[in-house]
Amino acid sequence: MIGEFGDGGLTPSPAVTVAEGMWFALVTVVRTSRWTRIDYSRDMISRSWAADVTAPVTTVREALDRLRVQGSSALADDDWVALLGSQGDELDELAHLADRARAQVTGETLTYVVNRNLDTPVLAARLDAGVRPGIDELVAEADALGATEICVQGPLPDDAPADGHLRIIEAIAAAAPRIHIHAYRPAEIRDAAARQGRTVEQFLTAARAAGLASVPGTAAQILDDDLRDVLAGGRAALTSAEWIETIETAHRVGLTSTATMVYGHLETPAQVVAHLRTLVDIQSRTGGFTELILMPMVETNTPPAVAPLAKRRPGVRETRAVHAVARLLTAGSFDHLQVAWTKIDPATARAVLAGGADDIGGLLLDGDLMPAAGVEAGYVLTVADIAAIAADLGRAPAQRTTRYEPVDDHRSPVRTGS
Repeated sequence: MIGEFGDGGLTPSPAVTVAEGMWFALVTVVRTSRWTRIDYSRDMISRSWAADVTAPVTTVREALDRLRVQGSSALADDDWVALLGSQGDELDELAHLADRARAQVTGETLTYVVNRNLDTPVLAARLDAGVRPGIDELVAEADALGATEICVQGPLPDDAPADGHLRIIEAIAAAAPRIHIHAYRPAEIRDAAARQGRTVEQFLTAARAAGLASVPGTAAQILDDDLRDVLAGGRAALTSAEWIETIETAHRVGLTSTATMVYGHLETPAQVVAHLRTLVDIQSRTGGFTELILMPMVETNTPPAVAPLAKRRPGVRETRAVHAVARLLTAGSFDHLQVAWTKIDPATARAVLAGGADDIGGLLLDGDLMPAAGVEAGYVLTVADIAAIAADLGRAPAQRTTRYEPVDDHRSPVRTGS
């Protein structure tokens, strides 16, 4: 089980640099890894890495009473900030309310998608017809195993063809016309457009015509540019406005996307609330998000500039609270809250599924031809695993498509694992 952590002194690292003129309070935190706060309110301006931030019980109790009596829409940002700091009996009550909200929307099912991750550089190397296994073989294998989705992420190598992103999509679509192609994060979309001398909208329109169906809404981190710059150790490669513009453009041309947040680093409760509010605002304009995924910052997704500070992960308390708040704050905008099972331990994943989350994401098939072709190779769930988790929760497992539609029986995975 992930431990609970209070404040602690991490040794500053000279490898961590920050751009001149950046938000002073955050710079101070990065350089010293010390608390900088006024009191438990929206005035807190940062925290030490993944330090646990709890709120006074009386403050949490007042917010919970408003939530229970008046509903989510009656809560102000300060109430949600307080609820993010809930613990003990109050956290259990918050999780119960979130689980009840989940049940009202999704019923007593535990949904999952059968998918295969493929890394962009791996596929780019196979644009040359002489490289085996080819894109067609990898995709055909996933299709034969019952995958309904191929997920492609990662930067296209500098020496790849300028139209490499499009050619990858075309190759996947040709190999398995019925499979859903979920590909390219906002930074990769912008790179693809720049390489081809197109606007983001022009590239996404062409990609959709080639077979792209949805895009991952990852790299959102926390949509606060001061914080993003600190995490990048300078000017962030992708601003909040650029992330929002890219995602909204994808929605506008007819693509759907996931929505994400990365928590458990230097962000404050107020920044978490603001991020969730921003996602709700986007959803109100476009309706293009299929689900919300909250991911803890762990070793595999920590930016290099702040890696020396990342000595701990967010605790179970924080993970439970952030998922419960996300379910309740986004009620009416997001039906589905997915647990990032590859980044948290099984006991915590189960607690999150009992406290607001309804979906466990993808099985992440590896296949036999090239198991390491995806970025999360080795992380595989079986249908039997899903059934056991669902039974423990008192729910029924239900396979879904990327867009949360039911899957016909003939598309069920032919391998369930052992």
